[in-house]
Amino acid sequence: MAILYALVARGSVVLAEFSGTPTNASAISRQILEKIQGSNDMNVSYSQDRYIFHVKRTDALTVLCMADENAGRRIPFSFLEDIHQRFVRTYGRAVLSAQAYAMNDEFSRVLSQQMEYYSSDPNADRINRLKGEMSQVRTVMIENIDKVLDRGDRLELLVDKTANLQGNTFRFRKQSRRFRNTVWWRNVKLTVKCEYLTWLRWLYMILTYGVISINRFTDEVRRDLSR
Repeated sequence: MAILYALVARGSVVLAEFSGTPTNASAISRQILEKIQGSNDMNVSYSQDRYIFHVKRTDALTVLCMADENAGRRIPFSFLEDIHQRFVRTYGRAVLSAQAYAMNDEFSRVLSQQMEYYSSDPNADRINRLKGEMSQVRTVMIENIDKVLDRGDRLELLVDKTANLQGNTFRFRKQSRRFRNTVWWRNVKLTVKCEYLTWLRWLYMILTYGVISINRFTDEVRRDLSR
């Protein structure tokens, strides 16, 4: 899975979060939130090992996710923009005074669904490329996490690679099932076409035989009348 973890926060107050794999990304994310206090809008990325923490803050609402480094920047920031819009549209001004995890029960499911979508559906990236909405992400520099966290405070990122592998296996099975369904429908359509052509051939033969029989009958009637 390209996006492994996500949260929505107001300042350092986490309002909702979801992790797609066992990891301590939650603890590291809280360290990042503590270090980037403020209200200015920002798009930043911090690298640690093979993973990148992407942060988008708009109107004092922070959306953060952790993704594989090979996910690039466009997909994670497209995800963050999508989550920000959904969160504000759903809760409005309630986000300004909500308590910690006030929206977690409901919105964690949204985080899970959108993480899966942006991690596995090729349309997620294709749509944003067509819209051209994420061009500003090209200017986001990826810094090492030591830039924002003191070395003594930095936690070692732990990711359950077994769970990550299971996620890849799940996507492979899903794609295989989709391929089998496509092949099955193709075979069904081919079978229907063959049966239709066979039916037309039989209909043509029946009509041809009927016309010949009628012509013979007509000829016999004429000969009888001529006698």
